[in-house]
Parts: sequence; structure tokens; C-alpha cells
Amino acid sequence: MADFPEPQDGRTDPAELFCVYLDYFRQTVVDRLTVLPVASLRTSTLPSGWTPLELVSHLVHMERRWLVWGFLGEVVDDPWGDNGPDGRWEVDASQTLPALAAQLRAVGDRTTRIIRQARLADRARVGGRFTDAPPTLERICFHVLQEYARHVGHLDVVRELTDGAVGE
Repeated sequence: MADFPEPQDGRTDPAELFCVYLDYFRQTVVDRLTVLPVASLRTSTLPSGWTPLELVSHLVHMERRWLVWGFLGEVVDDPWGDNGPDGRWEVDASQTLPALAAQLRAVGDRTTRIIRQARLADRARVGGRFTDAPPTLERICFHVLQEYARHVGHLDVVRELTDGAVGE
């Protein structure tokens, strides 16, 4: 289990804090799911119908959409690949937690490099995800951080319903 980055750890650089917290949440997502049986990864326990593997796929695609396609303005193959034809999250039957966890780590490594090589006040490039009024890297980081925090909470509920484990 990843250690929560406590506020009194002495870090003060906002860019470094984004990196540390995002790393923590990514690892927490993987930690919450590695103990579940494979069948539970592909089964929804919630009325909304998403599965834990679909959530991990969503996080991979979400982070790429915001940082690579959004901030950098780079071409991203299938930026909405986490969504099926009906708009709901989906994963291919061949996807596994280890493969998605590796993708999550890779996109996280890319995000860390992006954050460390730019300034938080830098605006996203126009032409990728954004056609006008691009947000700053700081705003993008806040958005991605809240996505992770919210979805880790969702996984806490899934774990409690599946095996009785509770979050922190």
C-alpha cells in the first residue's frame, strides 16, 4: 500500500506536490484491485454498471486526454477509447489488470515528465483537445487530481461491497 503524502512532509513546490499525489492515487488504484479475484475485476457491484477494469481503463485514457492530447496538443490514438458506442466505459475481453496497471504507470511517468518540464502557469497548446481558451497546466493538474481522488473513493465502495475491506 502506498503511503499517503502527508501535508507536513515539508514539500512546498506545487508541481512536485501534483506529481507526488498523482503517483499516490495511481498506486492506490492498483493496490485496491490487485487483491480482488479476476472475476470481480470484470463484474460490477454498482447500479451504474461499470467494472473495476473499466475504471482503470478510464483513468488511463482520462490522463492521456488531459496531459498528452490536451496540454501538449499531441495526437493521441483513440483518446476516447475507454468509451463504448453507447458512451459507457468498456474494456476489451483481452485486457488484464497487469496490462492496464502498466499502462497507468506509463501514462503517469509521462505526466510526471510533462509537469517537471513545464511551468504550472503554461497554457495548453491549441490544436489538440483544445481549440480555444486552453487551460493552464495547473488547472489541468487539479482536474486530473480530482478525477483520481473521486475514483479511488469509488473503488473504496467497490472493495467494501466485494470483500468488506474499507479504504484508509
